[in-house]
Amino acid sequence: MSATRILLADDHAMVRAGVRSLIESMGGTTIVAEASNGLDAVAFAATHRPDLVVMDISMSELNGIEAAARIIATNPAARVLILSMHTSGEFVRRAMKAGVSGYLVKDSAPLELFTAIESIMRGEIYLSPRIARHLLSDLGEGSRAAEEPSLDALTPRHREVLQMIAEGKSTKAIAFTLKVSVKTVETHRAALMDRLGIHDLAGLVIYAVRHKLVSLEPR
Repeated sequence: MSATRILLADDHAMVRAGVRSLIESMGGTTIVAEASNGLDAVAFAATHRPDLVVMDISMSELNGIEAAARIIATNPAARVLILSMHTSGEFVRRAMKAGVSGYLVKDSAPLELFTAIESIMRGEIYLSPRIARHLLSDLGEGSRAAEEPSLDALTPRHREVLQMIAEGKSTKAIAFTLKVSVKTVETHRAALMDRLGIHDLAGLVIYAVRHKLVSLEPR
């Protein structure tokens, strides 16, 4: 199997050096380029076609969320992991809407970085428990849950798909597990969002946690 090609984007050279060292210690990876601002990240992604971009949000010239959206628009196969100090629900929601595959805070343990990269490269979404807790806190778990449609508004199959989405499984993985086509899973997901009035991945994860379909506790 070929090595995972990774682009690093952060405006601090020392941070890039530290992340590079951690990623290279994983094995099976190669850093193809480093960018110190968002515009360079977009340009380098177009030139080097990395499998994964590990990117900060706060960068000069173009922030990481906008850069991620541009990279994904021109290369849908590229995956983006946000590595940032920002933990507010607003940042996470914006990043997920941009199409990123994961969100991790910079002071996470090295092992969590490894877990995030491995999960993302398996085609899964990685939203760390800590980030999910911040999302719940920002949105107000109790009062919001009372206003939302109950699980009874969903069919058993919809609840099954919702749980797997919240657990970070990719559309392809869900299709394989359920022995259905990818298009069928996409149809279920669209129906879920329509019934719940939720239109982004982070919102589905929050709903699933609030309604006890999944737990935030590490497994």
